[in-house]
Parts: sequence; structure tokens; C-alpha cells
Amino acid sequence: MAIADMATSDRWLIAGLGNPGPQYAGNRHNVGYLGCDEIASDLGVTFKRDKSRAFVATGTMADASVVLAKPMSFMNLSGGPVAAVRNFYKIPIERIIVIHDELDLAFGAVRLKLGGGDNGHNGLRSVTAALGSREYHRIRIGIGRPPGRMDPADFVLRDFSAAERKELPEILGRAADSVRILMERGLAVAQNEMH
Repeated sequence: MAIADMATSDRWLIAGLGNPGPQYAGNRHNVGYLGCDEIASDLGVTFKRDKSRAFVATGTMADASVVLAKPMSFMNLSGGPVAAVRNFYKIPIERIIVIHDELDLAFGAVRLKLGGGDNGHNGLRSVTAALGSREYHRIRIGIGRPPGRMDPADFVLRDFSAAERKELPEILGRAADSVRILMERGLAVAQNEMH
């Protein structure tokens, strides 16, 4: 194995999906960004603007090198920056973890999966298209369904309620734990412990 291969063989990419800008910071759609922020805080690392059009931070988690990325593009264009970071660091698809909001899970639920469809999530659709594969890991954070007849597109761009904000630290902590267990012991163990 070449030295360059050895340097990248244990690296993981953890990408949090969201929309850039302060007006979106508290939106349900931005829970992927918040998950990445939680991990960065745990690792004591800070994000910097990167030429890949993402905010990027690097550190060590579960005895492996990690690259945290928050695309600076809007949600439906997330794939380009994620693919650019992946290509720069030469990270294999099986070591990519995407953290995102999930309408079809109750608020606060955290679920892990490998591959699958995008379930109408424009960020996932963009990531899948840019990576040319669905076979990346996902950390799905439930935001629940919109009330009444509210359009899901409006609901995801609404801020979390005051009551939900109180619960967010614990939920984001579980999402970060899910990433760590997945990296250390694999998907099946992480699903058994976190679901």
C-alpha cells in the first residue's frame, strides 16, 4: 500500500445538510448542519471556508481521521460541495456519512441506514447524483410531519418551536453518538444500540 493510500484509508467524511445563512439557522431543514456542529464541538474543532464550497473542519473521532463538511450551497445543490470534499480527501463511498432531517420520522427520532432512495429529500437527491452512488450512510434526524395541510416545503423552512429547541441538545448528542458507534463498530451495532 502506498503511503498516500495509508494516509487516507481510515478517513471518514461526515456531511451535514442544511441551508447557509442566518435566516435559515434555526430551521428544521438545518438539523444536519446542527449535527455537524455538535460533532465539531465534541472534537474541539472549528469550521473554515473551503474552496470546495463547504465549511470544513478536520479532526479525530473513534481513532480515525474525520472531515466534517457543511455545504455552503442551498440544500438542493448540496451534492457538488460534498463530492468536491470527498474527491479532495479521496474518501471511499462506504466512509461517507450524511446527516439530514427526515419528515417521515417523529420529532427527535434518530435512525441510521445505508443506501436507499431520497424519499423526496432534495439534498439527498443532489448528494446521490453528485457521488454517483446511493451507498453512503445516513443519520436521519426526525422532524415530524407538518401540521394540518401545511406544505412540507414550508414546514422544513420553519424554525424549531421553543419546546423542540429545549430537546435539541439531547437529540443532537444522540446523533453524534450514532456517528461514533457506526465508525467504531459498524452499522448493525449502531442500529441496535440507537434504534
